[in-house]
Amino acid sequence: MRPLYGEKDQTREFPIDDGQPYRSPFRRDYARLLHSSAFRRLQGKTQLFPGAESDFFRNRLTHSLEVAQIAKSIALRLNHCHDYFMSNQIDVDLVETAALAHDLGHPPFGHNGERALDDCMKKRGGFEGNAQSLRILARLEKKDPSDSLGRSVGLNLTHRTLASTLKYDEPIPIKRKKKDNLVKGYYISEKNLVGKIKKSILGENADVEAQDFKTIECQIMDLSDDIAYSTYDLEDALKAGFVNSNNMIGAIIDKQTIDPIISKLEIGQADIFRHLLDIWLEPVFDPNSLEDIVDIDRVDLRKGEHLAMLVAILYRRAHKFNADGSARTKLTSHLINECIKSIEVSELNPEFPALSKIRMSQKLQTRVKILKHLTHSLVIQSPSLKTVEYRGYGIVHDIFNALSGKDGDLLLPDDWRKRLVEVRNKLERYRTICDFIAGMTDRYAIEFYGRLHSENAQTMFKPL
Repeated sequence: MRPLYGEKDQTREFPIDDGQPYRSPFRRDYARLLHSSAFRRLQGKTQLFPGAESDFFRNRLTHSLEVAQIAKSIALRLNHCHDYFMSNQIDVDLVETAALAHDLGHPPFGHNGERALDDCMKKRGGFEGNAQSLRILARLEKKDPSDSLGRSVGLNLTHRTLASTLKYDEPIPIKRKKKDNLVKGYYISEKNLVGKIKKSILGENADVEAQDFKTIECQIMDLSDDIAYSTYDLEDALKAGFVNSNNMIGAIIDKQTIDPIISKLEIGQADIFRHLLDIWLEPVFDPNSLEDIVDIDRVDLRKGEHLAMLVAILYRRAHKFNADGSARTKLTSHLINECIKSIEVSELNPEFPALSKIRMSQKLQTRVKILKHLTHSLVIQSPSLKTVEYRGYGIVHDIFNALSGKDGDLLLPDDWRKRLVEVRNKLERYRTICDFIAGMTDRYAIEFYGRLHSENAQTMFKPL
């Protein structure tokens, strides 16, 4: 069995030696990301609710920190429990870096901004958050000198670190039809880099195209994101009053809400109901309380007294979770711990250990997906957030049109205007404009839009 890491994993586009042998290459990558402006800007990007609504709600930065903590816990558990990883330990610095970087490419206004930029770039190489993350790390951030061809190497991270962020191993087509859905992958502009990354991880002689390329660190990051999304977004939604145990369970009988979930998850209505009851009736609070010692498996819903008791308990729980921060914290903590404990190695790859597979238990995987889809239906699809979504899409789309129009480059800050002047063709011009907009925070995008269109409270003296 080969070791998990090799010397080629530490390859960078531009060799460096900072005279600090006490730091591993992956720890250096972690520091470079943490101090980057792209990471810092995540504090101004929407996770679920707009940041202007409340300081309590998570933003992309706090979400990324939580994903990193979950990812580190998963890596530590695998290192502790699995024979191979006891002697070939998963590098926790690498795993944390992957988790902290996973949302770097998200534009302002979350997935609505992503959809707007993709619509603008449909015939120009597309736009997608994960592809943009790789581009930021490998091209856009300002750290080391350019490579031999004069191109920026971004943060100049090791190939193994870049591989840990590569969730989708497919290039996004240059041209797509107007009605085509968003495509997940990497941009054609990074295709050569992706090829070099694969060869560094798998070896020069490996048939890199034949491999299902997703490193174990990337899988840990991806699972951690799902866990954080399904639990902490639920906590924010409970705090905001958008969901509670009653309307979430009640959604099961709403065909418009539940039919798409049944179709996607391929499980029945009764199974979804059982999972939700398990979540809301989990005895993690007061062990002496009647409502916390109910054995759901012994509740006979055909008996009136059982059904009445269940309704009463769910009613109390709905109020408790919406009003009591301690109850919400205990619920999410319990759900996350259960998910982490259920993750196991499903396939150890003897030839390419980096591509070994992990998985969450089927029960917890289903539960995570149910929570993700229901939170999406009850919160993101709600009229309140749909209004915000419509506005965010329009702002991003309008800024793109202004910057890509005649004399649009004159609206850019000096450094970005210089980049635009230096590009070699129209495709690169549009990509550069897209890069600029994708890097905006929500507030900056609103302010930029306001300076283009509004007469109120805008100043010509504040720098762009």
